[in-house]
Amino acid sequence: MTYVVTDACIRCKYMDCVEVCPVDCFYEGENMLVINPSECIDCGVCEPECPAEAILPDTESGQEKWLELNATFSAQWPNVTRKREAPADADAHKGESGKFEAYFSENPGQGD
Repeated sequence: MTYVVTDACIRCKYMDCVEVCPVDCFYEGENMLVINPSECIDCGVCEPECPAEAILPDTESGQEKWLELNATFSAQWPNVTRKREAPADADAHKGESGKFEAYFSENPGQGD
């Protein structure tokens, strides 16, 4: 098992999860984070820290798409180990549906 970041993170990117991760397995895209499933140790400390409830175990039904997306982009995006401020409009996008289709970007974030 591993944890995955889902579309609930898109345009929110709160980064509370990054601060508590003991193995630094988060990678940053332009408008969301992903977890490297090979580096995740399944400790689960990130899941309750996410204000957007975007982190789920890959064993939950329907997470195959997110496992693949996390694996793909964690290999392309820079590692992030320090929490930064969320985007100014993060709260406005929290809980919004259809975010992947509307906003997902393959562009990397700034990383550390």
